[in-house]
Amino acid sequence: MRRRIGGSVLVLGASLAAGAASAQDKPDEKTPEVVVTAKRLDLERSTILPSLGATRYDFGKTAIENTPLGENASLNQVLLRAPGVVQDGFGQIHVRGDHGSLQYRLDGVQLPEGLSLFSSVLSPRFANELSLLTGSLPAQYGLRTAGVVDIGVKSGSTNPGAEASVMAGSYNWIQPSLQYGGRSGAIDYFAVGQYVSNGIGVDNPTSSYTPLHDDTAQWYALTKVTGIVDDNTRLSFIGGGASARYQIPNVPGQTPAFTVNGISDWNSSILDQRQWEDTYFGIASLQKSYQNFNMQFSGFARYSKLSYQPDVIGDLLYNGIQPYANRTSLATGVQGDASWKVASAHTLRSGFLVQRERVTSLTNANAVTLVADPSDPDAGLIPSGQTAGFTQGSDLVGWTYSVYLQDEWKIVPNVTVNFGARFDAISGVTSENQLSPRVNVVWEPDSKITLRAGYSRYFVPAPLNQVNPNSIAVLSGTTAAPEVALNSPVKAERSDNFDVGLTLKPLDGFTVGFAGYYKFAQNYLDKGQFGAPITLASFNYAYAQVAGWELFTNYDKGPWSVYANLAWTRTSAININSAQFNFEQAELDYIANNWIFTDHNQSWTGSAGAAYVFNQDSDWATRVSADVLFGTGLRTSIVTPNDTSLPAYATVNLSLTQKVPVSVSKGTQVRFDVINLADSTYQLRDGTGVGVGAPQYGMRRAFFVTLSQKF
Repeated sequence: MRRRIGGSVLVLGASLAAGAASAQDKPDEKTPEVVVTAKRLDLERSTILPSLGATRYDFGKTAIENTPLGENASLNQVLLRAPGVVQDGFGQIHVRGDHGSLQYRLDGVQLPEGLSLFSSVLSPRFANELSLLTGSLPAQYGLRTAGVVDIGVKSGSTNPGAEASVMAGSYNWIQPSLQYGGRSGAIDYFAVGQYVSNGIGVDNPTSSYTPLHDDTAQWYALTKVTGIVDDNTRLSFIGGGASARYQIPNVPGQTPAFTVNGISDWNSSILDQRQWEDTYFGIASLQKSYQNFNMQFSGFARYSKLSYQPDVIGDLLYNGIQPYANRTSLATGVQGDASWKVASAHTLRSGFLVQRERVTSLTNANAVTLVADPSDPDAGLIPSGQTAGFTQGSDLVGWTYSVYLQDEWKIVPNVTVNFGARFDAISGVTSENQLSPRVNVVWEPDSKITLRAGYSRYFVPAPLNQVNPNSIAVLSGTTAAPEVALNSPVKAERSDNFDVGLTLKPLDGFTVGFAGYYKFAQNYLDKGQFGAPITLASFNYAYAQVAGWELFTNYDKGPWSVYANLAWTRTSAININSAQFNFEQAELDYIANNWIFTDHNQSWTGSAGAAYVFNQDSDWATRVSADVLFGTGLRTSIVTPNDTSLPAYATVNLSLTQKVPVSVSKGTQVRFDVINLADSTYQLRDGTGVGVGAPQYGMRRAFFVTLSQKF
């Protein structure tokens, strides 16, 4: 992993050199020139969207391999090894005290947000390079600002030939994958796909080793084709998709809350709730370079769909509502970014984004009706034991417009100031806009010291697919009716962000650093999981404060790769002022007058790891690695909302990778992983807290074996 602070770079796990061309390819005399042109265009694309004072954590190929399960891990599991990244249930992560607000980019192009909750649509297997940008972001980054996950997608040049692998292990886990890349003249092509099947698709809601009713089947695929038009022009296309099927796990021994058609007893361990998540995306780009001018113009589209199937009887008995729900989102748009070195000390950058999204939802449901209590008419309404059907639906269209301009000014050789602004506007449930100034200063007094400071104004709209515009009146007279009938529209978050950092390189291969940050937000965006389908819904706090710091260090030289991170954060907020129907009145009343911790706040977070390669330069190289993840626990409610944290936890993981030379192949590798070596039982969520819908436990001890073969 490399970390870039301003202009400095530190490496955790040196990147592997790109392989030679496949023996199956027969390049003509133009191929070397094409490869050189492609590498130059990659470098010039990186100058269009640099970090410029933000904190950047780069994961090289070896860093991904050192992560437990390697490329078979989910993307978020890799990102957990960066400072200040907090683990949550359903595979979610939080960066620097925000709930979500991450944007994902493929070769510099922003991917629209989809509907998936359980699925990690993007995989480390897609990445030739993987970066996480945090801190005071320059003006080219907006809309999702807690962090930018930038994936440099593999190509036929970086990963030529074929590779097949299969991982098998605990929980009936089977995960085969296949990738192939190459080039023909000026055309470069790469494709990868994987399938996942196991018995722990969703976090276990109980502390037992094996969850009940938790099978999943998933597939993921991506392809990339690029063509060199001339020395200064390149066309590319990236397309991919994911489809996942989940059983919702059961908690045995639960008592039904309602009587329906005379039924009041049910075995909760045999409930059959299911959720489907599908997404497909495509990006087409034109990159052009001419002397001191570089630009990339892209068109993109993403379609996603989420479907929930309830248990025919159980949802009514336990929840009072039986919803058959479907949601779809189709987002299309264009993005352009350009840089122009107008003078030796000035580089101008500008760009724009226009996006249209249409979100539809349809729920056909039955709910238990309410009637007056015949024994006490003044006591209010009680469940009748009978059901009534209703339909809810919506069709929303939202537009996003963004434009930015900034100047990278090298005042003196060791001081750089990057300043500019971006303008964002949205129309949909609300119509809002903001002009957001940005400035970063980076000072490098010598090659071993980098200091930086920055200020950024952010504008973060709620994802359109996480806003509920449905009428609450249709639920009246049923057990599905909320206690609070108010549903104020969710507004865009507006915040002021301050960030400082220091990086030192006292020895060759050794780096240590510090980062501190503070944020004050109006209409602070948070997310919760309310009912079914199991997805996220946005809401606002009127005000929020986020403060924290990060310490990080690493040593990477020769056969050794060692890193350690420690982070502290505090996120507090007051007064829920939108989507109030999701909460109880007493909860709203307390939060209206009292600052509380947000549910995703974890005060202390840490990670550390070490890897050593025996016989590093031989065909029998052996890599041994270990790492640990630590957290003091997310928030839960005992007396007042989010008033305490769950117990602290630490998990230790081990990996062993052995290369095996086989004369008829290009490389054979056997890998063995142990997750949660001590079999710790730790809870990520206990089902209480503001916006928390269900309990979730971390994975118990698990063993995995992976066999991979290159051809």
